[in-house]
Amino acid sequence: MPDLQELHAAPGAEAPEHDPHQDLRATVRAFAQSEIAPRIPHMEAADTIEDGLVTEMARMGWIGVTIPAGHGGMDAGHTAKTVLTEELSYVSAAMGAAVQASVLGTAMIDHFGTAEQKRTWLPAIADGSVLPTIAVTEEDSGGHVLSTASTGRRSKRHWVLTGRKVYVGNSHIGRLHGVVVRTGEGARGLTAFLVEADRDGVHLAPHTPRIGLRGFSFGELLLDSVRVPDSHRIGEVGDGLDVAYSSSVLYGRLNLAAVALGILAATHDQVTRYVRGRPRIARESVVRGRVGEIGVLLHLSRLAVHDAARRLDLGLPCDADLMAAKYQAVQAVLRATGLGMKTHGAAGLLADLPMERYRRDAHCIDPPAGTSDIQLHRLAEMALAPGARPQWSVRFARPRPDRTLTQQPGSGARQCPSHP
Repeated sequence: MPDLQELHAAPGAEAPEHDPHQDLRATVRAFAQSEIAPRIPHMEAADTIEDGLVTEMARMGWIGVTIPAGHGGMDAGHTAKTVLTEELSYVSAAMGAAVQASVLGTAMIDHFGTAEQKRTWLPAIADGSVLPTIAVTEEDSGGHVLSTASTGRRSKRHWVLTGRKVYVGNSHIGRLHGVVVRTGEGARGLTAFLVEADRDGVHLAPHTPRIGLRGFSFGELLLDSVRVPDSHRIGEVGDGLDVAYSSSVLYGRLNLAAVALGILAATHDQVTRYVRGRPRIARESVVRGRVGEIGVLLHLSRLAVHDAARRLDLGLPCDADLMAAKYQAVQAVLRATGLGMKTHGAAGLLADLPMERYRRDAHCIDPPAGTSDIQLHRLAEMALAPGARPQWSVRFARPRPDRTLTQQPGSGARQCPSHP
């Protein structure tokens, strides 16, 4: 039976004919193999920001995958975004993370932006000339957005922003930062703003090495009395919490789940190749059990992630599905890469094999958009108090049945081991 890598590369192994994302998948797959894969050794060794590749991917229009066609975007929806991110992450989780981070940066403009803000920024993002980011997290608040300490003070028609944001995806190459700061008290005391990277008072802390995702910048943004006009405010004063949560739920969780799915598929293929090439090891029942378990983890994660994306594209209530998809994919990739390292033994520690990179990258996927503990907490809230909070997937529903009704969960993705 062919493994996932053979199905991935073999002629005639493309996605099923009914997959509306077949062309996108093939294009991204070819780009990742020809342009990204040769750069990985340098990215791993140098641990510098790979801005050239990110810029090239942006110019291909991929940051605009969910931007409406009227603003120059691909208007392809969340399933297409998932396919795009998964394919990139199969080769390089760092580059998958880079694309998804700026796709995430479009969410607040799309959801809360004025008509003028959308006309100004979305076409520039769609054609790759502007990379957006979202800057919400702070060192002392983590995933608790209400603990935000950065401030925004009104000064006539301007606002003066001061504070420090951390773990900002594409921090060092982003040109437009979506920033949430405190402008008042309580839950309605947060407000969001668009801040250009070249504004006076905007600074970046030096890029520092991370455990994984080498080549991707997720650093610190420093705001030193930055003056922005009120026209750069996103949503109403006090909408900052909504801006942050809607972006995280509708984009961030599914985006990170897709990155995890790409690493998970790559892990399965690597482990399968490694074991197949060592007949004595392959006869060990414990090793065969690991290979089988990784296949199950991949299968279940693919179903969860693609089904959540499909429901979001159909405009169905799916906040819980998005949370569950991130939880499932993250827990699966952590488990699978751990099993992969055990199966490789000492060889897993070698930099000339990708297994150790997959393991390091997997650990970087849990914290963004809420750790697995946060996903469980939110899911418990929904179960124990159903209907207590409105669902973001309902509030910002944009049904696209013409593109997704024929798309079954996981169709077009690399086939699981049980699929010949």
